[in-house]
Amino acid sequence: MEAARQYNVHEAKTHFSKILEAVATGQEVIISKSGEPVAKVIPLRGKVRRTSRGSLKEPVVFHDDFDDISDDSGFAEAFGLREEGTAE
Repeated sequence: MEAARQYNVHEAKTHFSKILEAVATGQEVIISKSGEPVAKVIPLRGKVRRTSRGSLKEPVVFHDDFDDISDDSGFAEAFGLREEGTAE
């Protein structure tokens, strides 16, 4: 991973849009005051970068019982599929 780009306060104010673009692409930016780092601007969450349809590395497989909740009594009760305390 490459080092985060560093801006002083004046540069950060002047190039705020550029900083946001860099952060949107996954980069981290450090803001410093008087040469001392005081803040880090980081992306809120990572982006999934897919280049095209079908770009997953492995095929997605759904088993016949993928939606079977018979072994999870708490799930059925939590979503109103079965009344509390009732067994099937």
